Amino acid sequence: MPEREGPSGSLWPKELIMLEPGESAWQVVLKKIQELSDSRDPFMVANLGVLASRHRAFCQALPRVSPFYAVKCNNSIWVLRVLASLGTGFDCASQLELEQVLGLGVAPSRIIYANPCKPVSHIQYAARHGVQLLTFDSEEELTKVAQHYPGARLVLRLWTQDSESVFPLSAKFGASLEACECLLKSARDLGLTVVGTSFHVGSNCQTPHSFMQAVADCRRVFEMGRAFGHDMSLLDIGGGFPGAEGCEPQFEEMARVISAALAQDFPEGSGVEIIAEPGRFYTASVCMAAVNIIAKKAVLEAGGRRKLLYFLNDGHYGIFRIFLREPLPRMPIVVKEFCSEPPLFPCTLYGPTCDAFDKLFQEEVQLPELDVGDWLVFPSMGAYTSAMSSTFNGFLPASTCYAMEHELRSLLGTAP
Repeated sequence: MPEREGPSGSLWPKELIMLEPGESAWQVVLKKIQELSDSRDPFMVANLGVLASRHRAFCQALPRVSPFYAVKCNNSIWVLRVLASLGTGFDCASQLELEQVLGLGVAPSRIIYANPCKPVSHIQYAARHGVQLLTFDSEEELTKVAQHYPGARLVLRLWTQDSESVFPLSAKFGASLEACECLLKSARDLGLTVVGTSFHVGSNCQTPHSFMQAVADCRRVFEMGRAFGHDMSLLDIGGGFPGAEGCEPQFEEMARVISAALAQDFPEGSGVEIIAEPGRFYTASVCMAAVNIIAKKAVLEAGGRRKLLYFLNDGHYGIFRIFLREPLPRMPIVVKEFCSEPPLFPCTLYGPTCDAFDKLFQEEVQLPELDVGDWLVFPSMGAYTSAMSSTFNGFLPASTCYAMEHELRSLLGTAP
């Protein structure tokens, strides 16, 4: 990792920027735009201090729930280092994610291998490294675990109603309530230990009350499990928490619904450990992305309607891949001064590749007329952006630099 001389003469990685007192990540973005007047490559600025504030907010709103961060959301080594230092657990879905987290010195007890459908070699890796918590939702998964990791502590993932979430998951994962009794009996007959249940209400959940029914279903499965002799002591309420600033529903509203459901079905003193798998809640608002207009077309449509096509230097195959799956377009910040309030035009935002599918949104957005070389900045770009990007057509996705306050550096230590 390239290094430069940092504060007090210490070596510090080049992608890390120390914020001065009162300096904001937005000011870093504007400074970098000025520095990139020639190359104008896309970039992101991540304010790592946001992770600490989100962690405090999560723990205050859900004091009974231990966060196990979903690595898939943003697997940047700096994001993982900060969260490990803050004491979060980690939700991993593959051997590579397990390697990343274990490589930071995180104890195996702070990890749940939460992919219900695992390759045998990845199960064997978890066994060798002592990652005991594994999810399952089928007879076939139980058979694999019995053969390759009989000492695992298993968590049965339930099917959950998530049709109103932006990204539903239950079509692929989760056992129905009707199937749970058979699965718990099979686990017992195979000599396996089931310690709890999990669910996921879908990523970016829009209906907080989805948690209430899921928690109630888990209580029923706890009763089934105990009837088969399993020591049911872990409840994993998954993810789905909102992350972007100003989004609805608000996290605090969701936390109140969850707390009420837990108080009813898993009250304090019940001896049940409760964890969650937040992803976008922690990282969405960490990053801002700056992209440049590299080409432009004006189109006159029927009726004399003028439409603008802007071609950006990052798009669907880069950091904006998840945008086409979101219901509404995100509005960028235009980094340009106008003498007066400019008129707005319907605009389509395309990425740089030769694929016509490479656009940021299905719908048009309303923007002023801009020029080649102008910048657009998108806030709340920390979740499922860099982690899903590719180099399709030879275009590199946005690079990322990381900003932090001196207090956070003290938490991490001076060594990179």
